Amino acid sequence: LTRGEMLHLALMSSENRAAHALGRSYPGGLPAFVSAMNATAQRLGMSDTRYVEPTGLSSDNRSSARDLTLLVKAAREVGFFYLVGHGISAADQAAILRATKDFFALPQPAKDAVRMVKSPHFRGYTRAGDELTLGQADWREQFDVMREASAPALTDAARPWRCLEGPNQWPVELPQMKPTVLGWQDQLTELSTGLLRVFAELLGQDPHVLDHTVRQGPFQHLKLLRYVGQEAAPTTQGVGAHKDSGYLTLVLQDVEAGLEVLVDDEWVLARPVPGSFVVNVGELLELASDGYLKATLHRVTSPEPGRERFSCAYFLAAGLDSEVPLLKLPDEMRAQAQGPSSDPHNPLFREVGCNVLKGRLRSHPDVTQAHHAAWAAQV
Repeated sequence: LTRGEMLHLALMSSENRAAHALGRSYPGGLPAFVSAMNATAQRLGMSDTRYVEPTGLSSDNRSSARDLTLLVKAAREVGFFYLVGHGISAADQAAILRATKDFFALPQPAKDAVRMVKSPHFRGYTRAGDELTLGQADWREQFDVMREASAPALTDAARPWRCLEGPNQWPVELPQMKPTVLGWQDQLTELSTGLLRVFAELLGQDPHVLDHTVRQGPFQHLKLLRYVGQEAAPTTQGVGAHKDSGYLTLVLQDVEAGLEVLVDDEWVLARPVPGSFVVNVGELLELASDGYLKATLHRVTSPEPGRERFSCAYFLAAGLDSEVPLLKLPDEMRAQAQGPSSDPHNPLFREVGCNVLKGRLRSHPDVTQAHHAAWAAQV
């Protein structure tokens, strides 16, 4: 990037972050603060940028094609970026990290009482080494939550993914965990669907072009994670190299690093930035854009012995009964789209339910054998 482009990006990032930190106490409130930021942008020569809302997630905000190209470039060539100025309060971020640490601090029998193997819906606690990525054990503890719902009657053989619908498991020792976690999940659903509309615009589409795939409720998936550093650990694989299967992933990191992104055949450490989310493009956006946007390989390495790493990963996907549309890109983008990447060992399906269920069955063989053995041979 040129110096001017770097300064432009820095101003946009600073405006987003500062608006939420200072806007509430600024004389005249947030509208006056945004107005002042617009005036500053004009003085700096940013005549084609106009904000009406500070997070950058409103479709009413306007900027030039040149400005928006920078975000498309990051999503296309790297697939990861930091998101600040997102409107999720520091208090809520601290609360979900505290709930995460409180859960993993429970005695082992209390965590085992809500083990995922007890849930046909793939919800609950997983011990270190029990989840697999590409057939190899991931050395982390985790607690999986999805949309809270009643278990459906599984009478439609053509929709086996409906087994993913159902109630979550909750530890009786932590009665506040459920409202804290579900409230966090709802906030990130709103944030990520707004971000999805921004991506639609960046791809030359109506911002609501993908709304029909989430209108009846997107597939929500939240993981509370603890990576443990131990001398006797059989592997340094916190989680193996993989791509995420949904539209977008938002990761809140604590202070310990470990998340790495593959960029130009090198693993780049995504160090924690206080107050930010690490956002990455998933395979559904790669499918929808015919490969113009790329889902990027990433992994987590285990911390050093005696240390631990906490994070909260939220995954937004289309509704399970949806099919991902192939967007009609502008000519310039279409010329650069080379189709989604293909792995014969992990095929992509436009049927969202098939993709999600495939991933769950492969990642959690104990749950598959306990509840879905008839499908095990198929995956």
